[in-house]
Amino acid sequence: MLTTALLGACSGGGDGERPRLGTVERGPVAEVVEAPATLTARANVTLRSPAEGTITLLRVRDGDRVDKGDVLARIDSPAAREQLDQAREADRRADLGAALPPGPSLGSFGARSDRIARRGFAKARQAARKIPDPKDRAKALAEIAEAEGDYATVAGAARLAVTRLNTGLGGLTSALSALGASSRVQTGAAVRAAERTVDGLVLRAPFAGVVSLGGPAGGNGSSSALAGLMPSSLSGLTGGLSLPGAAGDPSSIATGVPVEPGAAVVTVTDVSQLRLSADIDESDILKIKRGGEAEAAFDALPEASYGAEVHSVGVTPSENSGGGVTYRVQLTLGDGVLPDGSAAPDPRPGMSAIVRLTVREVENVLVVPTSAVVSSGQDSTVWVVENGRAVRRTVVLGAEGEASVEVRSGLAEGDRIVVGSADSVRPGQELG
Repeated sequence: MLTTALLGACSGGGDGERPRLGTVERGPVAEVVEAPATLTARANVTLRSPAEGTITLLRVRDGDRVDKGDVLARIDSPAAREQLDQAREADRRADLGAALPPGPSLGSFGARSDRIARRGFAKARQAARKIPDPKDRAKALAEIAEAEGDYATVAGAARLAVTRLNTGLGGLTSALSALGASSRVQTGAAVRAAERTVDGLVLRAPFAGVVSLGGPAGGNGSSSALAGLMPSSLSGLTGGLSLPGAAGDPSSIATGVPVEPGAAVVTVTDVSQLRLSADIDESDILKIKRGGEAEAAFDALPEASYGAEVHSVGVTPSENSGGGVTYRVQLTLGDGVLPDGSAAPDPRPGMSAIVRLTVREVENVLVVPTSAVVSSGQDSTVWVVENGRAVRRTVVLGAEGEASVEVRSGLAEGDRIVVGSADSVRPGQELG
């Protein structure tokens, strides 16, 4: 607390300013960092059609709450089922033993198979990298790498068998068996991919949440769209990732409506825990610690105040529009209160807010108003009244609140200081 009084400028202040004086006392200071933020959900997943087809079942509407595993929609895709049938037939023929084409040697046949495999795997990776969801993209690439590793193993065995046959150390049967094994790896991978696509025609909630029909614009979000991607030198199936479909417009998502591969059908949002995402300036980021307290005010609910707690502090820098560096801070949103003490409504993901993070709190320290501090270069000074006249004194500051500042050195409790119109004071000015 500071006791202040208005004093007329007695001399030396020729501009007629009326400095306000106060007494240095002890009190608390809370340092707060303020930043804009956006509310995000705990998780958000858009379920997309893995193949061209027609919506035959739609069990949800916008705003419905669902549990994990609930069937949300079903898509009928004759093309996907036909592709699965073709893959299974190719796998069956490979299992029975592929007939070698007349003319080429076993070695050239194996080389041709390898070339087809390399092209197929390369095409699969190229398409998988276009999957926008990082988790689905990583899963698809891992599956391709696993299939490629399996093929490399059996292809190596095939080449060894051909070499042994050519040197008279092996028999035709073992060579054909090894070549057949490499073909079965390819056809088996194609079958598994086609089966995932057919299974993906039934859209289930990956977690409990709230449903929205359609989804954001983007490409495929599911690795199940990789059906037919795996190379097959025997199946004759055309590989290729389903092209990204347009985002599903909620008004166009209904039973009987056709959908393109990759089209967004249903979005599930987990609102069990809402978080605020704020970009904090580099000058303040080192002050913010996990578990720190904060308050949030939403543009849509300016009269309500919400509690928040720092969940994580990012270490990856970003450049803001002004060229400065910021770091991402995530805060867990708490309950909100209205001015009359009643509970505030739950805000929705995507809403804008201002967060005030308390980064430092001190008690029983020397305190002066922020208006009393005059900055000069790297120094902070305060005008002190000594023998009735203004004397400039350098101070060391601690926690800096909105209205008051901690003074660690340079002042003593009970000192009389200028707390208002400090910029107009001159050395030696009579203050009374």
